[in-house]
Amino acid sequence: MDMTGIHDYARRFLSAHGELAEFEAAQRAAECDRLHDRAQARDWRRIQAAIREMRGPYVS
Repeated sequence: MDMTGIHDYARRFLSAHGELAEFEAAQRAAECDRLHDRAQARDWRRIQAAIREMRGPYVS
């Protein structure tokens, strides 16, 4: 998936899953790893990183 697709999917995933979006993306990446689907796992990690970037730094 290209970066435009990653960011678009991450934005929609964040909208659908809210605060759990990053966690859900990590879970999906782990499941793809378990199934030996490296390309899909890589995409989910890129989506997870894009979600983290969109959320911005944590405020204490």
